[in-house]
Amino acid sequence: MSTIQPAKITKVLPESIAAEIGFEVGDEIVAINGVKPRDLIDYQFLCADEILELEVLDTTGKTHHVEIEKDYDDDLGLEFATALFDNLIQCNNRCPFCFIDQQPPGKRSSLYFKDDDYRLSFLYGSYLTLTNLPEKEWQRIEQMRLSPLYVSVHATEPEVRNRLLKNNRAGQILEQLKWFQERRLQIHAQVVVCPGINDGEHLEKTLRDLTSFHTGKTPAVASVAVVPVGLTRFRPQEDELIPVTQEKAKEVISQVKLLTQEFRQKFGSNVAWLADEWFLIAGEELPSEAEYGEYPQIDNGVGSIRLFIKQFTSVANELLPEKISSQKKLTWVVGNAVEQAFQPLVKQLNAVKGLEINMHALCSDYWGQNISVTGLLTGHDLLVNLKGQDLGDGILLPNVMLKHGELVFLDDMSVEEVSRQLNISIFPVAGVEDLINTCISEGVGNK
Repeated sequence: MSTIQPAKITKVLPESIAAEIGFEVGDEIVAINGVKPRDLIDYQFLCADEILELEVLDTTGKTHHVEIEKDYDDDLGLEFATALFDNLIQCNNRCPFCFIDQQPPGKRSSLYFKDDDYRLSFLYGSYLTLTNLPEKEWQRIEQMRLSPLYVSVHATEPEVRNRLLKNNRAGQILEQLKWFQERRLQIHAQVVVCPGINDGEHLEKTLRDLTSFHTGKTPAVASVAVVPVGLTRFRPQEDELIPVTQEKAKEVISQVKLLTQEFRQKFGSNVAWLADEWFLIAGEELPSEAEYGEYPQIDNGVGSIRLFIKQFTSVANELLPEKISSQKKLTWVVGNAVEQAFQPLVKQLNAVKGLEINMHALCSDYWGQNISVTGLLTGHDLLVNLKGQDLGDGILLPNVMLKHGELVFLDDMSVEEVSRQLNISIFPVAGVEDLINTCISEGVGNK
């Protein structure tokens, strides 16, 4: 039975309605117009009204009833500790490639939580499998038009999907896609390719089945990302999984390219896209920027390298000066998967007089991977690879390596701890503009 907790406020935006009324961090919203919100979705829906009656608990535990009159859809200006005010819907599958199961034991418990929650999918684009939804949750998706959702399909043939998810309910995926289609709701799909299980003819069948739902004004399947299985040295021995080799990557690239040519003629869109990792494993050139369209699967690593390079070039042309006033030397840490692609960016930064940027492209000793994307590097990897090196005045650290909203790596080491052990300043950077500004700003690593 799910228990709804009050929504705890962590931030009151300045000059907002909530700030004017006097809301404070630590206050908790119990109910809005008599309804207890289960999650951010309920909160946003309930707050769209023009007249609100809020039941609020202050930090001393005293209850207040607050009436608010506002324009329809005006935001109150509050942020909360979590998006879900009731229990997280946990995963009931046992996918052998699940990243949660491929971690070492002994870390904090939150690292082992498997969510399969449609609300996080709607709010943040996290992937779910649709295997664990009671009827009332399907009704809520329909009533509140919670679309698009992000769905891990992996295979459309019932026996193959059952085998991958180790769940007898997994085989209902095509009926579920019809459900979305009938209600004009959308999904973005992902297929994690596991060699010998859902590749070859099974991958072709899956992509053809999924694109058959890419019809009408609101296609039920808006896009598909094809992703290589990622394996770590901590995975269970009996998992029947085989890593993706260079040969397998080349095979999948040519197979999917042929299919997407056909899809383009039929639908005017690729519909399905290969994650950047395929090309990095195969040692092949990344597709051109034009191939990615609107980047519908950017968070799944589809086109993220091309987009980063495009944004970098545009921001660098605008922000990079000819020279900086005092000498500066910084180390930029990235995954070795992007080493070749990022060489021109390093060259452009080093064209600034007084600025020296050394890129260290690392593979992950922690996960036991030869080719690593930046987002999977850990504190352990930085210590193993950078100890005793001349790192200059500081490390530029892409914040994709850090847990959302925290200065902590995936292996639970803190940025502070790594900085102390390497005896160097670490500058977490969020995106291109932050990276370039950190390189050229006064006071950051200046000698």
